[in-house]
Amino acid sequence: MQVLSRTPFSRLVALSAALIIVPAVAACQAPTEPEAEVAPVEEPVTAEPELEPAAEAPAGDTIVDVAITNGSFGTLVAAVQAAGLVETLSSEGPFTVFAPTDEAFAALPEGTLDTLLLPENQEILTQILTYHVLAGEVPSSAVETGAVETVAGEDVEIVADESGVTVGGATVVMPDVEASNGIIHVVDTVLLPPSLDLAALQ
Repeated sequence: MQVLSRTPFSRLVALSAALIIVPAVAACQAPTEPEAEVAPVEEPVTAEPELEPAAEAPAGDTIVDVAITNGSFGTLVAAVQAAGLVETLSSEGPFTVFAPTDEAFAALPEGTLDTLLLPENQEILTQILTYHVLAGEVPSSAVETGAVETVAGEDVEIVADESGVTVGGATVVMPDVEASNGIIHVVDTVLLPPSLDLAALQ
């Protein structure tokens, strides 16, 4: 009689335990579904890096870009490339460049330009080109008569009066050509540093 009375009780206990475990298991599994629907985290990560290159991009055409696209400075561009000054004149600056036209370079003594473009004369070519460059941006409205130090380290004489502006004897034929890293004043003659002897070069 005791054995029969225990069997239903044990089944009741097992059933009760099952009823307790099932909700518990269901309760444990329920939170997993909402967690799968959490908002994606991908969007904020991709937005930031794209802003950096835009901030560092140039604001416009550099002095070298302007010289290339102008069409009147083919020889100057070739000289700047031969002297290895493209990167310098494309940097932030600002610079003021007295840019000789192709006609100005053609007026040099015969054979001079070809000799200057030779690799062994790169240092002299650099000296000549940097003699055409001032550190800082100087528009024609701010030009004054006097000696001004060039990037070459030597002074060039500027004369500004009612007839116009001359630089080292060269006439400014077109002032204030703007670039993103400075300003260009077009001149009709190649400027030669006082310390340079072209005769010795040839």
